[in-house]
Amino acid sequence: MKNRSTWSKLLKRLKKHSFFIVLSLIMAAVTVATTLYVPILVGHGIDCIIGPDNVDFAMVLKIICNIAIVVGITAISQWLMNICNNRITYAVTRDIRNEAIEKIQVLPLKYIDGHSYGDVVSRVIADVDQFADGLLMGFTQFFTGVMTILGTLIFMIIIDARITLAVVAITPISLFVASFIARKTFNMFKLQSETRGEQTALIDEMIGGQKVVKAYGYEDEAIGRFDDINERLQKYSLKAIFFSSTTNPSTRFVNSLVYASVAIVGAFSAISGSITVGQLSSFLSYANQYTKPFNEISGVVTELQNALACAARIFEFIEEDEEIPDSPNSIVIDEVDGTVDLKDVCFSYVPDRKLIENFNLHVDKGQRIAIVGPTGCGKTTVINLLMRFYDVNSGSIDVSGVDIRDMTRRSLRHGFGMVLQDTWLKSGTIRENITMGKPDATEEEIIEASKAAHSYGFIKRMPQGFDTFIGEDGGNLSQGQKQLLCITRIMLTKPPMLILDEATSSIDTRTEIKIQNAFAKLMEGRTSFIVAHRLSTIQSADVILVMKDGHIIEQGNHEELLRQNGFYNKLYYSQFDTVSQA
Repeated sequence: MKNRSTWSKLLKRLKKHSFFIVLSLIMAAVTVATTLYVPILVGHGIDCIIGPDNVDFAMVLKIICNIAIVVGITAISQWLMNICNNRITYAVTRDIRNEAIEKIQVLPLKYIDGHSYGDVVSRVIADVDQFADGLLMGFTQFFTGVMTILGTLIFMIIIDARITLAVVAITPISLFVASFIARKTFNMFKLQSETRGEQTALIDEMIGGQKVVKAYGYEDEAIGRFDDINERLQKYSLKAIFFSSTTNPSTRFVNSLVYASVAIVGAFSAISGSITVGQLSSFLSYANQYTKPFNEISGVVTELQNALACAARIFEFIEEDEEIPDSPNSIVIDEVDGTVDLKDVCFSYVPDRKLIENFNLHVDKGQRIAIVGPTGCGKTTVINLLMRFYDVNSGSIDVSGVDIRDMTRRSLRHGFGMVLQDTWLKSGTIRENITMGKPDATEEEIIEASKAAHSYGFIKRMPQGFDTFIGEDGGNLSQGQKQLLCITRIMLTKPPMLILDEATSSIDTRTEIKIQNAFAKLMEGRTSFIVAHRLSTIQSADVILVMKDGHIIEQGNHEELLRQNGFYNKLYYSQFDTVSQA
């Protein structure tokens, strides 16, 4: 059932390439027809060599010329067929990869957070490659194989219908063997594909965290996990290959029976004079060509089973539920005034594990809101909800008096500027990374922003300055330099609202003081949300929200919270006890 569903999805994507499919079929028919015509010519040539001193050399020469012409036509038609097949295959795989990449852009964050990056990469890269190999083999060999079987049957019937009947009588055995093995191989290839994705995920995880792996001596455990997955992959692969490899010898055995039957029956027919020796030669050639496609098709079936297993994983990914789209009546807000209201907000990542409950907050324009609390209390979750990376389970969040679910995500996010603890830089020039939020920025604006973020100094020391190319995730830049570039990005866009989630965590103290001063200037008149563990960075905030277990347990400015002698007081003096006593 799942196989049939995968086929229907594949055929739907093949429809747009109908012209090349038809052209490929025509070329396949020409290839098969010319290939099958050669044995007839060879048979005529044999009949022209009756015995000593009885050879029709003129006719033999003419037949040889005809064979050369037919072989030339075969080569050209096969070449054109292969071009068509390659175009169809790689156009389909290109479209599928495009669909997959587009799907990644519209998947909800909960899917990305809930699946390993390696598995997603495996589906988009490895599974599509496996699918392409199977599809190409299918087009190249399946069409010609089926046509060859039909063509040889027609030619054999023309030569001798009785011998043809003996050939056809044994054929169902070959088909039964191939179909039986095909059913066995699909599940094994599916498990092989899934385990390969699991292996890719582990490799991606270990390479990405190699420093942590070495620092904590996790090498043996990592190798153990890899060995376990590798063992399972070996087991599934061996079973898949074992079942698939039995197809060819099994069908070859049946085909050998066919050939032997033709040779025996045909020899008696030739002796009795029913057919000539040349016709028997042609018939044996057809019997061989008739059985050969069964071997090829059995190999194609094996590859197709693998391809379908991979395609099923790809289509499963492409058909994942997308992020809830903006409603047709969504409002586009060009300018936000900076007011934010969270009303009775409840949210949890996992339904049976509560996180944020009945969260209420009013933020006036230009206020600096600091969010502090122990790890896992919901600080970053509030940011995720503000940016609508996740939607609230109940309650509402209003920005400029409008529920964020009633405005487009693009316009909502355009109103915020974010600097996170985890930096992200794309492969490209430093300029391209800085101007990501403002592609039309002038050189003067870029320089001004980089000076404000204190990144100008190290950028000018780079080989090509702002045009220096950096690799994936910043290449060889230090963590602090990466963070400075992310800060420069927000300094350039100057959005009406700011979100700073441990924005200076990787920067040295001296530079941090300068950045804090720059942020202070940038935050003037702008609503700002600051998530911090180092409480020294948020003492000037207008309102400090102290969170614990998804609730606001204390609220006020720095002095007010210290006077309350509550949780914030303990949190603060746990960091500054030595300083305060001094």
